Amino acid sequence: MEYAKLGKSGIEVSRLCVGCMSFGDPASKMHAWTLNASESEAIIKHALELGINFFDTANCYSAGTSEEYLGRAIKNNVSRDKVVIATKVYFNEGHLSKEAIPRELDASLKRLGMDYVDLLIIHRFDYNTPVEETMEALHKVVEAGKVRALGASAMYGYQFAKLQATAEKNGWTQFVSMQNHYNLLYREDERELIPICKEQGVVLTPYSPLAAGRLSRAWSADTLRSQTDVVAIGKYDSTKDSDIEIVKRVEELAAKYSCTMTQIALAWQFAKGVTSPIIGATKAHYFDDAVGSFDITLSKDDISYLEELYIPHKIVGAL
Repeated sequence: MEYAKLGKSGIEVSRLCVGCMSFGDPASKMHAWTLNASESEAIIKHALELGINFFDTANCYSAGTSEEYLGRAIKNNVSRDKVVIATKVYFNEGHLSKEAIPRELDASLKRLGMDYVDLLIIHRFDYNTPVEETMEALHKVVEAGKVRALGASAMYGYQFAKLQATAEKNGWTQFVSMQNHYNLLYREDERELIPICKEQGVVLTPYSPLAAGRLSRAWSADTLRSQTDVVAIGKYDSTKDSDIEIVKRVEELAAKYSCTMTQIALAWQFAKGVTSPIIGATKAHYFDDAVGSFDITLSKDDISYLEELYIPHKIVGAL
């Protein structure tokens, strides 16, 4: 396993992050393909054995059961100080208001069975709450010792810059990481958000680095997730005709390097300066596959070959 600092926080994270949206009670009706508590723990345990120490969940994943499953598995398998736990706030009553942030964080901590989280991420930009109110509320939970560092997720570049500038102006805690939507099939953030992050020393921990599996297997592969994940279908299938040609190039390079498509897609992420892509897996061996990406170094020609067919996409996530 490789490790890196989580931006200016100094927190050391594995260069692969376990995305915990895969864990949770299917009865919550968020996703039909989530794993129950014992299945989730088996995958978390395997990830720990591989040296992965970074786990990302959210207060809204499977009605909070993702946090419960993650907290239980961590308690059963590793010392709390050996892992980096991230959770999120936004998809709740009050979004990012001064009342909502501490309330939702306390509820997350209770479900996780923890006294603090290492990284609290705002899941989206809140159009209805003044940025000053949000940033001050976030700063206060850091000051209280309940959060070690702050991160943001899918939003426009100008919104992120506004939040950071507000924190800097008032002496409040700034964001150290950006969990944006980024992969070979969706590169819109290269225009503004990613350059802003790099200029400010904010690290990238993108979600959906494998485009919900479309970059790790043939597009036509039939899985429970591909059949039922309406969110992923909405993100990717409308541009299938153009994007499938990019997927074919991933497959070609996998053959060239005698590796898997997953390893090519992740090697591209690392070549683009990503610190820790978030891998949502429903089978333990998917992490074995992902770890193999560290052995692949793409050439400039390889990167150009993978990127040259990309066409502009409608914005997904920053809404």
